[in-house]
Amino acid sequence: MKTGQAWRVGMADMQILPGTRHRPPIKRPMWIIVLILLVTVFLICAYMYPPQSSAACHVFSSRGCISISDWLPPAPAREFTDEELASHVVIRDILNTPPVQSPNSKIAFMFLSPGSLPFEKLWDKFFHGHEGKFSVYVHASKEKPVHVSRYFVNRDIHSDQVIWGKISMVDAERRLLANALQDLDNQHFVLLSDSCVPLYRFQYIYDYLMHTNISFVDCFQDPGPHGNGRYSEHMLPEIEKKDFRKGAQWFSMKRQHAVIVMADNLYYSKFRDYCKPGEGRNCIADEHYLPTFFNIVDPGGIANWSITHVDWSERKWHPKSYRAQDITVELLKNITSIDVSVHVTSDEKKEVQEWPCLWNGVHRPCYLFARKFYPDALDSLLHLFSNYTTI
Repeated sequence: MKTGQAWRVGMADMQILPGTRHRPPIKRPMWIIVLILLVTVFLICAYMYPPQSSAACHVFSSRGCISISDWLPPAPAREFTDEELASHVVIRDILNTPPVQSPNSKIAFMFLSPGSLPFEKLWDKFFHGHEGKFSVYVHASKEKPVHVSRYFVNRDIHSDQVIWGKISMVDAERRLLANALQDLDNQHFVLLSDSCVPLYRFQYIYDYLMHTNISFVDCFQDPGPHGNGRYSEHMLPEIEKKDFRKGAQWFSMKRQHAVIVMADNLYYSKFRDYCKPGEGRNCIADEHYLPTFFNIVDPGGIANWSITHVDWSERKWHPKSYRAQDITVELLKNITSIDVSVHVTSDEKKEVQEWPCLWNGVHRPCYLFARKFYPDALDSLLHLFSNYTTI
């Protein structure tokens, strides 16, 4: 009986316990949703239109502009085309093969000229007494040259027409290299024009070129209309815009580099087909082929400047030229004192790019030759030759 009462009391107590409450669903504040949307839109805009000014960049990071792509893992390397793979294999083996050591190493002086060389007498004086250390090759594109120096007689090679800005200029350079490479003693190859003159005595130039393991090929990046503005996407996939370079055509290169230029057809064909003057981009093949080629296949093997001086300070289509009245010892000494390579971009910024001329890690003068000199400067140069080539 007591037990039954106790049970009833317990049940009564349970009946007065509060029942389960039905809470209304929680409503998220609208401002959180709006904030998330704003942040999402902001990130999308930042990705599509990254900030350009340094001030805007530092709002987001003390390290400056960092794109979203920098946060992502690197993209996988592009797969080479069959032609590209074959080219890289050949070039790699040539560069890794020890150069042929010649007991009679020579410099090949390769002259690219429309006809006779107006400074042949000056070059005769330069070469005199150094027989066996040099070879001469002349590519005359318009008329057969008349030679006045014994060092140039019978040194004309088979030549063809050369049109400024077209691939025929590169063809002439390769033709000179092919002829000069036949002589196994030729270890360095210098391309010169009919308006070029030497700035030093022969032995100084010989030692400068023979005692270094790099080639002097002018090469820099120009984001302006006369640089990357000439690039064509038809050069893809082998040549990307980021690898496109510009530079003066007047090179000096070691034998291994001369051989890979002759072995190349892949990159040469891209410039032959898609780098032409007067066709929208006005691409000049001889200003871009070799700089771009070496930037892709052996960027560490070139000096990025030419050892032939030319003055572009007047900012015209053609460099400054020197007549007889301009020739002084001071002019030539000023040229030989330059030890910094300077390039100016063709965009609105006109950015000046400078880097020291380092020869085996040592700061040295940049230029061994100079152009453009008018033929009437010959007598003045002959008169001053012994004075300005004292090194």
